[in-house]
Amino acid sequence: MRKIMIAGNWKMYKNVSEAVALVEGLKERVGDTGAVEVVVAPPFTAMTAVHHALKGSGIRLSAQNLYHETEGAYTGEVSPEMVRDTGCRYVILGHSERRRIFGESNETVNRKVRSALDVGLSPILCVGESLSEREEGKTMDVVGDQLRKGLAGVADQEMARIVIAYEPIWAIGTGKTATPEQANEVHSHIRNLLSEIYDTEVAARTRILYGGSVKPANARELMGCSDIDGALVGGASLTAESFAEIVLAGTPS
Repeated sequence: MRKIMIAGNWKMYKNVSEAVALVEGLKERVGDTGAVEVVVAPPFTAMTAVHHALKGSGIRLSAQNLYHETEGAYTGEVSPEMVRDTGCRYVILGHSERRRIFGESNETVNRKVRSALDVGLSPILCVGESLSEREEGKTMDVVGDQLRKGLAGVADQEMARIVIAYEPIWAIGTGKTATPEQANEVHSHIRNLLSEIYDTEVAARTRILYGGSVKPANARELMGCSDIDGALVGGASLTAESFAEIVLAGTPS
């Protein structure tokens, strides 16, 4: 039985005081929801404060990114060890905004996945196609290429710490959402690919989240699909009320 995960990617929002206030609101609403794994990913500037604010709750901390080198003259970057030192358990890697805006390739993402695993972090590896790629019928090829290259060199036993997030780029921040049928079709494809790359046991236990304009109104229907194991939430994770509603929608009845 795969445990549902609801992860909130705050992107470049919330200063330190706003981040702590949001976490306090989440702790009141879903801080002890043991049936669902709740994760928040604040900006780097708020990580330490959020880590302290989360103490005593069941909510986990994630980073939004890292750099693959251990240390060095890399102005503006944050190493895997630095991320781990803030109290993080997870790190989001390969998000479409990192790929599109900052030019991250599948190979770059793979180096980050490898370096995160090496220090004990659990990557949330994002994959997803653009609108033009979907319209051209390339969704499965694009997602498959991102998955295979992103997981290159990751051993079977390490997959227990990997979470996959399918985020169709055309549905991120646009208000458009893949239908549950569209989303589950890609999730099923990803699980089949994991069976090919590893085996059916690895595929069966790997959690695959859906991301792309997830909100309280559509969360329950999406997570009712057989191969959708939770959500990577953007805008709706920025208020305690809406994020908590999504968490509750994913809580087994």
